[in-house]
Amino acid sequence: MAADTLLERITDYANRPNPYPLYAELREAGPVVPQADGSYLIGTYHEITALLHDPRISADPRSRGETMHEPPFLRLDDPEHHRLRTLAMRPFGPPHSPGRIDAMRGEIARITEELLAAFDAGRQVDIVDDFAYPLPVSVICRLLGVPREDEPLFREWSDAVVASADVTPEEDSTERDRTGEQARIEMGQYLVDLAEQRRGRPSDDMLSAFVNESDPALRLSRAELAETAVLLLIAGHETTVNLITNGVLTLLRHPDQLERLRREPDLLPGAVEELLRYEPPVHMRERIPLADMDVAGTTIPQGTPVVLVLASGNRDPKRFQDPDRFDPTRPDNQHLGFGSGIHLCYGAPLARIEAQAALGALIPRLGTARLVQDPPPYRQNAMLRGPRHLPIHI
Repeated sequence: MAADTLLERITDYANRPNPYPLYAELREAGPVVPQADGSYLIGTYHEITALLHDPRISADPRSRGETMHEPPFLRLDDPEHHRLRTLAMRPFGPPHSPGRIDAMRGEIARITEELLAAFDAGRQVDIVDDFAYPLPVSVICRLLGVPREDEPLFREWSDAVVASADVTPEEDSTERDRTGEQARIEMGQYLVDLAEQRRGRPSDDMLSAFVNESDPALRLSRAELAETAVLLLIAGHETTVNLITNGVLTLLRHPDQLERLRREPDLLPGAVEELLRYEPPVHMRERIPLADMDVAGTTIPQGTPVVLVLASGNRDPKRFQDPDRFDPTRPDNQHLGFGSGIHLCYGAPLARIEAQAALGALIPRLGTARLVQDPPPYRQNAMLRGPRHLPIHI
């Protein structure tokens, strides 16, 4: 088939269970592969990494003429990206709040055990709905200070926002974008209202920290608070759901490695890094060149969408030896599972702790587990790729 239909084929739902042969085709045709819809696909590790560190390429959709209100910092360029990310980081991690994530370890372990206590031997469970979704949602809601009874509100909002951010060539996304924008506004309004209730009455959560910041120069505006809180809530669980679910699926497909991790739990941190490479939660990112750019001998015109296929870079044999093999002890594993450059995942330390806690507690129970369906049904989203359900028999 023609290489210029690769993006269309990668995003075709029929290929969601296994896009990796298409990624191999992409690397073979690349490094830079023009597409029928006018975009450019890049799937090789070294080119992706260089572009993620290149200031001439923009994450801001407005750089190609899209009209939208102020985007979250994930979709901004420096210096504005740096300013907002730094303010968002103050109550979350070093240097201002160095202990916050570590202090969550006990809470994460407790939520994990609570969820696993409901697993009865001999019955079928859905790893997504019964475990991989509620765990990170509970954790990010506790961090932000969202009341437990309001957690279910976020599923519908998140689904709409995430769907509107997907990469879909040749498709009219007007309605999907409108629904996503509406969900973003409602969610932002809810989170700002919640934060306002804490103004002058500080509590130990991030929304409270944002509204009670004493230095006027370090305060987020109301619009910035809404965008930042929505981003943290969605990014704080969507990717981790995929990381945990893809992890369980991979381990059940590799019983020898599952057994090894059961015997040698010290290998778990390395196994999580390998899962981030082998079955990453985020498969691609879209960028826009701010000027004509030469990439590996191909000129990409200013303003043209460039799709960086991170999951393909993670399987590039020029960077990783035997890349299609799942190896929890893989050395020098500089994967693209959390991106790279200025947009390196803000929540990576939390995601690592959650995945290690979740898989560490699950692995002893997975010895006799079996997949009910392989491949399982996948989510529609090609960018945030993961099973929508993962039924297993314990």
